[in-house]
Amino acid sequence: MPGLTRWWSSRSDTDRIEIYTRWSFHVTLLGMPFLLLVATVSTHRSRGPLWDVALAVAALTTAVACSAVTEAGFRRGVVPRGPLAAAVVAGAATVGLGLLLTDARTPEGVPTPTGPWYLAIVSAAVIVSLSVTTPYRTLLGWSGLAAVLSGVLAVLRGSPPVGGVVVALSIGVALGAFMGAFRFSVWLLDVVREQERARGVQAQLAVAEERLRFARDLHDVMGRNLSAIAVKSQLAEQLVRRGRPEAAEEVAAIGALAGSSLAEVREVVRGYRAVDLRSELAGARSVLRAAGIDCTVTGEDVDLAEEAQVVLGWVVREAVTNVLRHGSGTCTIAVTRNGAEVRLTVTNDVRGDVGAWGSGLTGLAERLAAAGGRLTAERRDSAFVLVGEVPA
Repeated sequence: MPGLTRWWSSRSDTDRIEIYTRWSFHVTLLGMPFLLLVATVSTHRSRGPLWDVALAVAALTTAVACSAVTEAGFRRGVVPRGPLAAAVVAGAATVGLGLLLTDARTPEGVPTPTGPWYLAIVSAAVIVSLSVTTPYRTLLGWSGLAAVLSGVLAVLRGSPPVGGVVVALSIGVALGAFMGAFRFSVWLLDVVREQERARGVQAQLAVAEERLRFARDLHDVMGRNLSAIAVKSQLAEQLVRRGRPEAAEEVAAIGALAGSSLAEVREVVRGYRAVDLRSELAGARSVLRAAGIDCTVTGEDVDLAEEAQVVLGWVVREAVTNVLRHGSGTCTIAVTRNGAEVRLTVTNDVRGDVGAWGSGLTGLAERLAAAGGRLTAERRDSAFVLVGEVPA
């Protein structure tokens, strides 16, 4: 049981919804033989053990074939012809044997609705198995057909026409509601999957936008200087060819311009890589919320030295990267100061197995150790906790 609990905790919300939806189908379908037994136990008329075994085998075959159709729908999004044909044939055999082995009337001579409900239960199993991939309108039409056939069967077995209409309406409403509930579960699962994909795309777009910003800044800085260097190089070349003394001045100017360009590039990179903890926390909140993760930040106003802000800023960057890769649901970032030490704690829900420390966490631990701090990271139930501590 603890292993099962850990396995369930390691699943993402999307995985849990898919597992719940899939097994709700299987449990319902595999419970069909028991439901048939409960519905017909009072009117069952045994013709010998072989007939009873044949009915049980037909019902179990119908349930297993319907379950196979459902599983193929979830895994591949298709309806397999073999299991579907087996479900239809076994279902027809189940209905036929059920009608043969049930009394049409009670001892008082009142017609029993067992036969029509036998047909309704088997039809519900087949329709539910198809609801994973089949449109709602088609399923609704088949439900109506099964309801009409059930009403006709009720009349053939001795019910008055009004009773047949009542049976048909009752079974039609029951099938429609039953099938609608399962079809809605499939639709909900599709919506959750689409949101999961959209969150991944949003995270990629946030990274791409940051890269474009850096490329734009670098272009603005280097474009003008490189153009000037090219023009001065051509001028210096002409002066050298003519033996003019001004060539030395132009070469010196080119060297000075290249040196200033290098300094400006370093400033751009430094500005890009400079870490301000408050800005990093605000950026983390924005990026995670854009990715569909609810992020709560506390303690961003804690007064810290520049070195502590730089180191903890790197902790925030690495933590956000890991949350975008493995996280789901919620994320909490808390900055607390205790005397001469400051602690940054990142707690987030995780989906799947986060595995061992990667190169990012290893490098981050080395960076904190160089600053006199330490990094800890561990899995706690369904959450992953990253703690960075440095001198304040």
